[in-house]
Formats: sequence, structure tokens, C-alpha cells
Amino acid sequence: MTAQYIGSFRRGWLTVALAAAVTGLGGQAASAQTYGLATMQPGTLAHTVASAIAKTLKEKGGLNTLVQATAGESVLIPMVARNEMELGMANMLEVVEGIETGKLQNDLRIIGSIYVLRIGFFARKDSGIATMADLKGKRVPAGYSAMRTLDKNTLAMLATAGLTLNDVKPVMVPNVLRGGDDFMAGANDVFMFSFGGPKVREADATVGGVRALKIGETPEGLEASRKIFPYGYFTEVKPIPAYVGVSEPMKVYSMDYILFTNSKMKDETVAKIIDTMANNKADMVAVAPAMNDFSIDTMYRKHNMTYHPGALKYFQDKKIEAKAY
Repeated sequence: MTAQYIGSFRRGWLTVALAAAVTGLGGQAASAQTYGLATMQPGTLAHTVASAIAKTLKEKGGLNTLVQATAGESVLIPMVARNEMELGMANMLEVVEGIETGKLQNDLRIIGSIYVLRIGFFARKDSGIATMADLKGKRVPAGYSAMRTLDKNTLAMLATAGLTLNDVKPVMVPNVLRGGDDFMAGANDVFMFSFGGPKVREADATVGGVRALKIGETPEGLEASRKIFPYGYFTEVKPIPAYVGVSEPMKVYSMDYILFTNSKMKDETVAKIIDTMANNKADMVAVAPAMNDFSIDTMYRKHNMTYHPGALKYFQDKKIEAKAY
């Protein structure tokens, strides 16, 4: 820009600001803030949930929140820790790993658990692959360069059937979306995705039907998985329209999905976020049915990550105690 243009722009801006102040709007304009909510790309369950939360925070809480898609959760967690984004969402494994390996413990702050992330492997209905044990020798997505902890999800689910990554044929992918695309292109025998994720529905329509693989749902299977990641657990899913690939009740591998911020976020803003979500669950569910799992009583969980003081005060004021896994 030329100096003349910059000068003209500044004069114009000052004129607008002065006019706003004269009409009584200057205070509102000065106090307005936009909060970026970092999440996964469109087509993921996380992006759908983020859209529901952002819409609710804006319309019901007066917090102008914009969804910001990123390449993956390994990428967005340090962005939030550095305050390049005010808010972020990721599965608990990603957050735990980000804190422990990324040395973000002095910056990242947990707001709370917001829904249950149910993860599974999906195969073609006509493939003959029905359980995790059937994956021995099969082509399985791995690597996840933009979502580096997902190999642990794979290992945890394989462990429920007594398998390791050495028992399958790993095919390198950057993220779950690419894993789904490779599956539809015939480059993988299965793909890993969240139950209820749009990519599962896309794959189902593309290949003529998919099925969710059954995990080793025994106590021994859960114990084996927790040696890899201690905060994983099993939940049951039933055949509903949202769960493509589920034809009968089955147990699936699950973990919490976490909403977080950083140490620079104001206590009152965090409290406002929690309170708005707590009082407007139906609005979030209308956009993202996965938020049916949301409950103010299970936002506060027992783990070693640091909660934001605004969240802790809110839970204390509401007499909400931390729940164990």
C-alpha cells in the first residue's frame, strides 16, 4: 500500500469509529472479540461438533466463535497453547500426548470433556472382515503424520484382539480422511473413523456398504488396550441412522473428546462457555447428534491434565465433582 492510501484508510477508519462513538456503539465495538475454535477438516465428526458449539456460543452466549479447520489435532493443539487460536477440540489421546511430548503443560488448559468419541474400523460388507482379529495380514492405514497419536488408537484396538501393528500391513496416511479415501479407492482393506462421522456414510454409499468391526470386548481386551492408553473405555452402540455400518448392538472403543484453551483465556469467558453449553444442549444436538453425550456432570474428569481455573471455579460453584474413568 502507498503512504497516501494508508493515510486515507486511517482517516476513514477514524471517521467511522467517531461516528460509532457518537451513536453510542463505540463501547460495544471496542469490546467485541472473535474466538477461533480449532478443529478437524469438514467431513469429520469433530468439525460437525465444533460447528454446533460455535453456533450455540454465538447465538446463545454472545461469544462470536468461528470454526477454524486444520490439518489435524497434532497441529491444532500447539496452536491453541501458543494462543494462535483461543479454543481447540481434540480426542483425549491427542491432548495427553500433546502435553506430555510437546511440553505444553505450562500453556494448555482443559475446559472439559464434551462428548464420547467412539472409534472403529470399517470394512466392506462383502469383504469377510467382521472382527479386529480378522485384520491379521490385511492392509490397515497407519502413520497419520498430521494426527500422530492415531497409531496408538490402532494399537489399542488391535490389542483387544491380541494383535499388534506387526500383524497387519500398514499403509501410510496423513489423517483419517485420507485413510477413508484410500479405502474407497481400494488401497486399504479397512479404514478407521469415528462412529457417526460423515466419511463413513460416504464410504458406505461409494463401495456398496460397510460394516463396523467388532473389537475384543472382554475384560482382558480392555486391560490390554489400557496398557497402551489408560483412558480408553468401551461403550455400546445400537443400530441407528447415525451409526452407519452398525447392524446389531456392539461394544466399541471410546474415549473422551476434550475442549481446551490456554492460560491467557479469561476465567469469566471460560465460565460463560461452560454455562452456555450446559443450558443449551438441545441446540447443539440439533446440529450434531453426537452432543447427546454432553453432560455438565461428566465435563469434569479425573486425569493429570491442568484445568483452566475458570472451569474449576465453575465446577466448584455448581458442586460438580471429578468423575473417574
